Amino acid sequence: MSHSERAWETPAVDTATLTRYYRWHARLYDATRWSFLFGRIALIRAIAAGPRPRRILEIGCGTGSNLLRLHRYFPDTAITGLDLSADMLLQARRKLAAHPARIKLVQWRYDQPLNRKPTFDLIVFSYCLSMINPGWEQALESALSDLQPGGRLAVVDFHDTGFAGFRRWMSINHVRMDGQLLPRLTALCPPVTQTLHNAYGSGWRYFRFIGQKPGG
Repeated sequence: MSHSERAWETPAVDTATLTRYYRWHARLYDATRWSFLFGRIALIRAIAAGPRPRRILEIGCGTGSNLLRLHRYFPDTAITGLDLSADMLLQARRKLAAHPARIKLVQWRYDQPLNRKPTFDLIVFSYCLSMINPGWEQALESALSDLQPGGRLAVVDFHDTGFAGFRRWMSINHVRMDGQLLPRLTALCPPVTQTLHNAYGSGWRYFRFIGQKPGG
């Protein structure tokens, strides 16, 4: 069975299911996810080495760790964090309480653009797209609509795994790992940089990607 065929084994995840999932995980997220959500800090550093954005949007901002890192690199930039889970955003508000003027939090299901016109110079997805099943393609289309021409799309996420048992376990946790993301990303935004990395030897692979929207 091919990877594309196995992808259909990943169960569809609705809003209510993810809301319940993160209701229980929000308080434990920062204490546990460091052990397998690799490359997040490296992505922010790569972003900081590029053009200085005026307006940043992070999709699936969770507890706000990336928002805080982005604010440290870009203290004068307007930053918006969007997440489906009110419980995750509650943790983010507590973490970001010292920066209310520059960081805005929005509860939103990202199946349509946030604004009517392209607004953001940088849009970030950090271990978010692999959990939007179905709907990750629509999330990317929404991001392209929200991103100004010449703006950058930055993504870090799971890529694939050669272990069927691990793939099934991750699907139970709403994560799809079939290498489906990078081809679509590179088709939408020509890469500025993209790298693949092994995690725990050959347990799975994750990627970092920064692409630029055509037209700038």
